Amino acid sequence: MIIKSTRFILLFLFLLIVSWVQGSTPKPNFILIMADDMGYSGLSCYGNTAGIQTPNLDRMAAMGVKFTDFHSNGAVCSPTRAALLSGRYQQRTGITGVVKAKECRNQGLALEEFTIAEMLKSGGYATALFGKWHVGYSTKFNPIKQGFDEFIGFVSGNVDYQSHLDLAQQEDWWKQDRLTPEEGYQTTLIGRHTLDFIERNKDNPFFAYVAFGAPHSPFQGPNDPPVRGAGSAKQGGIDMERAYREMIESMDLEVGRILSSLEELGLTQTTFIFFCSDNGPAKEWSQSTDLRGKKGSMTEGGHRVPGIAYWPGTIPPAVTDETAMILDFYTTYAALSGTPLPKGVKLDGIDLSPLLLKGEKLPERMLFWAKTGSGAARRGPWKYVQNNKGQLYNLDNDLAESIDLSTQHPEIFQQLEEDYAAWTAEVNAHPTGPEIDPDVSATPPK
Repeated sequence: MIIKSTRFILLFLFLLIVSWVQGSTPKPNFILIMADDMGYSGLSCYGNTAGIQTPNLDRMAAMGVKFTDFHSNGAVCSPTRAALLSGRYQQRTGITGVVKAKECRNQGLALEEFTIAEMLKSGGYATALFGKWHVGYSTKFNPIKQGFDEFIGFVSGNVDYQSHLDLAQQEDWWKQDRLTPEEGYQTTLIGRHTLDFIERNKDNPFFAYVAFGAPHSPFQGPNDPPVRGAGSAKQGGIDMERAYREMIESMDLEVGRILSSLEELGLTQTTFIFFCSDNGPAKEWSQSTDLRGKKGSMTEGGHRVPGIAYWPGTIPPAVTDETAMILDFYTTYAALSGTPLPKGVKLDGIDLSPLLLKGEKLPERMLFWAKTGSGAARRGPWKYVQNNKGQLYNLDNDLAESIDLSTQHPEIFQQLEEDYAAWTAEVNAHPTGPEIDPDVSATPPK
């Protein structure tokens, strides 16, 4: 009887210890780094031929999972960011086009959206955004009203890298919800504030959304003069090719500093970093190799972007051709952190962790892109592009989307056309906010 009691006590203590160990496993930190207007081949590790050197991001790609079929949700800035923040197709939020500096200053991401920052904050995370917001100018849409504990950066689509003036020539450098001018090169400041946040939160789980402005225009390297504001130089007086290279290389330098900080603080193996771009390259640059189209296009060059997942000791090195989108990170972060997803919210992403951690294939699904007047639907290798007239491409055989197969495969074409129409009707039925359409200007503020 005594022996049985002793065994029971020992078993109870063992289970208690196991439960304590499992419960004390630290939650991973998350750092999501987003470039702006950088095409698929903007990095050395993605075949850049312009002599741009990105050793730190190249190292992440070599040591982590490099996606060859990763996509932004939009082909321009604001829609992609709305999808990341909401975990939903941006059409559900009403942000279908660029939130413009001059015409859309009273519009933004609806506060009804339960953002990725709010979700992680509910799970005990410290949250911060450093850099570009671009889903609302008014302070009522400020990041600190949408789940971010800290915000330092700019709310518009782009600012002068030196003077921090937006396209409307207005000051646009914020700390929390207050304009707080700060001297320095935009990219360097974003990196510096990220390092400070990591240092202050090294003992707590944190989420840092690091939204670089590079390499979006205006094209300015670290030593170039301002092009907006009093006494500024003209953009045409700057060697844009050299500046473009320096913008990406400066961003890579800041990524390297983030990696070094994590190593010094002993956080490398507890921090999951993901790097991507918000859409394809601007028209000035052809950094999408042989992909058709650039920023704004529904063809691959407009939305196929670099995607690098880096988590040493947890994510084994690999190159994957599995198809994923930026909105998938809402669901993925929830799964990896053990944070419950919001109830009653229609989320569109999937959990990527089985792919990242175990190399498992993702479930088959339909993917969609849309903007005013055009869109696309994808199932496996088949891609339907809706334009003046629809086209059908097989991306396995024709990544450049040069051969329209709609007449050779009418059944596939018709099915994808119908799927796209049904999806369009569904996601646009009840947006949480008024539609922000790139071709319809809102009334500017007085």
